[in-house]
Amino acid sequence: MSHQIWAVYLRELKILKTRLPMTLAAAGVTPLLYFVAFGMALGGGMTVDGEDYLRFLLPGLVALSSTTQAFSIAGEINIARFYWKVFEEIQASPVRDWAYVAGETLAGVTRGLMAAVGILALGRLFGVHLGLGPFFWMAVLLNSLVFSALAVALAMWVKEHATQMLLNTFFITPMAFLGDTFFPLDRLPQGLQAVLYALPITHASRAIRRAALGGTTDPIALALLALMFAVFFFLATRLVQAARD
Repeated sequence: MSHQIWAVYLRELKILKTRLPMTLAAAGVTPLLYFVAFGMALGGGMTVDGEDYLRFLLPGLVALSSTTQAFSIAGEINIARFYWKVFEEIQASPVRDWAYVAGETLAGVTRGLMAAVGILALGRLFGVHLGLGPFFWMAVLLNSLVFSALAVALAMWVKEHATQMLLNTFFITPMAFLGDTFFPLDRLPQGLQAVLYALPITHASRAIRRAALGGTTDPIALALLALMFAVFFFLATRLVQAARD
């Protein structure tokens, strides 16, 4: 079955290759603005939990960028599904549902990891260095897996491309600002904290930050991310099956 996964993944890589400069620029502009506005202008000289704010912020931006770029695979799937009718061709092919989901998920993961590397390079330009041990990359990888699998599921669920854009606005954007990316959650009301702890980006931000600043891991956060990935992958597979029917 690996050749089926590779076929789906290779198609997305070829599309990514044709748009690579634009994709990299888009992945870097927004975090750069956040880094300058929040990190340097508003947070310059400020410390959070004993860390310089820029060092606190950068892991959050890694989580945010890997999230948004991994989730962006949903847009590519919808364009191929609604305008190019590629999904109809896949339906007629022997590609298994789970292999299709795996291929698209890997494409989202590739985008997420590329974005993370870009943010780290951006941080180096500003003199911010993080610990990049195995726990750091494990957290980034799991975060990318979670949101790329979720993206595939939602791309199969929506009935038109415009709906996907609304999901980005009402789902990804709130998580970007409230998921322990720009400030610690303990500064929010407890009721809101309980809601935000249910979001995957919250656990991703904490796991990435803990690994980047302390070199250790948060096993609970990693386990929750792995569980969320399994749930979203299963859901995506079922939705692909439903779309075939």
